Amino acid sequence: MDIIPAIDLIDGKCVRLTQGDYKNKTVYNDDPVEVAKMFEDAGIKRLHLVDLDGAKQKTVVNTHVLKAITQQTNMVVDFGGGIQSETDLQKAFDNGAAMVTCGSIAVKQRDVFEGWVQKYGGDTIILAADAKDGKVAVSGWQETSSVDLLQFIEEYVSKGVTSVLCTDISRDGMLQGPAVELYKTIQQRFPDLKLIASGGVSGMRDLEELNEAGIYSVVVGKAFYEGRITLDQLASFK
Repeated sequence: MDIIPAIDLIDGKCVRLTQGDYKNKTVYNDDPVEVAKMFEDAGIKRLHLVDLDGAKQKTVVNTHVLKAITQQTNMVVDFGGGIQSETDLQKAFDNGAAMVTCGSIAVKQRDVFEGWVQKYGGDTIILAADAKDGKVAVSGWQETSSVDLLQFIEEYVSKGVTSVLCTDISRDGMLQGPAVELYKTIQQRFPDLKLIASGGVSGMRDLEELNEAGIYSVVVGKAFYEGRITLDQLASFK
């Protein structure tokens, strides 16, 4: 199982929200480039970079941070948050993103998103399928749609999507353990899917449980920033 550390951005700073609530924000570091370099120095090669300002404003905002990280490290960065147009998409690629993560547009403008998958490839365009009570949440988790999560994933897998980032919002930032059964259900239903589980990881035991469940990869955020998982543990996890 691959471990992917996350850096969430507000005002160019490294932050974490609790359950996607912008009012419940903790700033962990003023310099996200420094954080990315720390991950790289530990031997970690992949980074999940989230533009929370972009998600809220519905257009990418923190591309300057993306550019700084990709210019000053060799990390493979997937970038998400606020990608609502091909202009946004191109900005992300132009500033160094290897992959982009899109959620809201995949719900609200399906033809557009499908076109991007066909044009850029199913490994390059990651589907964000964020869950709340079995439904898909959008716009930085500020809205919950009526779209069924598993049906949503199934439709896009049939259209060529190969990577899905799934976050159970009820657990995100809560440090109460991930939604293992949800991720297990998704991974078993779509065995070839590169599923990226996100939300709720509180320590190494959670990572071990996800690994035992056969999950492809997992994003780690708050557990690291709160000192519940060390950098050495992240780097050495197999």
